[in-house]
Amino acid sequence: MTTIAVVTAGLSRPSSTRLLADKLAAATRSVLPDVRIEVIELRDLAVDVTKNMLTGFPSPALRTAIDTVTSADGLIAVTPVFTASYSGLFKSFFDVLDQKALDGKPVLIGATGGTERHSLVLDFALRPLFAYLRAEPVATAVYAASSDWASPGDLDTRASRAGREFAARLSAEATAAAPDSGFVPFEQLLRAGE
Repeated sequence: MTTIAVVTAGLSRPSSTRLLADKLAAATRSVLPDVRIEVIELRDLAVDVTKNMLTGFPSPALRTAIDTVTSADGLIAVTPVFTASYSGLFKSFFDVLDQKALDGKPVLIGATGGTERHSLVLDFALRPLFAYLRAEPVATAVYAASSDWASPGDLDTRASRAGREFAARLSAEATAAAPDSGFVPFEQLLRAGE
């Protein structure tokens, strides 16, 4: 079964960041209904992340979160925008991961903020972070401003598109990882005989 880790760095409850993460997970699940989704709320791990940065040793709860992210087939990562970039808690969590932990992992990125003017965080902060970690973000990323929640039609459309791209990427990864059944299409056999 395909597993998706959802990392959300919202600080409040309820959090628009968590709402966006759930929307992206639901959009993916609408295409891949058998996917298993495991949500990690970083606000619950804030002290553990800080202690790990100071000592180099993760708590059992943080170790579980790290293992969830590193063993997942794909990652949905959503952060609130603070001072024109991702939150410190979001960055700190990814700082405690092994540098090679996300190599080649499909990632769907999202961010939330008060106004539309922060939407460039997706391309100028999040994409470079995941490029450095050698993860592979899908083409469509989703930003949700406060105004998007009042009439979410456009937000739903963007989330749906991103979810389809992410699901397609996960399906391609699963197909590539599947053992070879030995089946050779008839057309391929014909070409081999030419």
